[in-house]
Amino acid sequence: MISIVFDLDGTLIDSAPDLRVAVNRMMANEGQEAFDLATITSFIGNGLPRLVELAMAARDMDTTRHAALSKDVLSHYKSANGAFTTLYPGVLDALNLLKTNGHPLGLCTNKPIDATRDVLEQFALGDLFGAIIGGDSLATRKPDPAPLVATFDALGTPGIYVGDSEVDAETAQRAEVPFALFTEGYRKTPVAVLPHKWSFSEFGALTAIVASALDSAENISA
Repeated sequence: MISIVFDLDGTLIDSAPDLRVAVNRMMANEGQEAFDLATITSFIGNGLPRLVELAMAARDMDTTRHAALSKDVLSHYKSANGAFTTLYPGVLDALNLLKTNGHPLGLCTNKPIDATRDVLEQFALGDLFGAIIGGDSLATRKPDPAPLVATFDALGTPGIYVGDSEVDAETAQRAEVPFALFTEGYRKTPVAVLPHKWSFSEFGALTAIVASALDSAENISA
């Protein structure tokens, strides 16, 4: 049986609206202009510190304050408490079906681990995952392959990685893991340009992708 490891933001959840609230609250405290949702979405993918770095650069803010302002944004994000975050359609059914079918499930995200666990608790998803690696769980984060490799190691079996972005595609490629691209997330690059083995726009299609991956794995080992 193969494992399936998922990215979180832009793959299982749409958290951009809450991240926008958090960044804009920090910006308001700093006397800066707010960002629209599309701009904040374009900053997502390399973890919260990188998001804050891009937001600060867009407003020409003092880079020496990055650490302090990142803490502020994280605090505002936690206080927002997922009010505007939603699961993508079909996610819960797909995860439950994969779990029922015996596939070990993992999560590998650049979101801080505490915020990750808060979101999983909010949507009652925590018990579905046998391994969870956040952006601050290790010394490195995606696209370094180490977090993804660590997630599969914790699950105990190889498998596929499911994500939505350029960062996820690069991570899978560097880890030499087959990649399934969810096309409705936060990517900025055309689907055809991103390295992937499968792509899908609805989570109802994921079962067939996993069956294809399982068949390939059995053929290789035969």
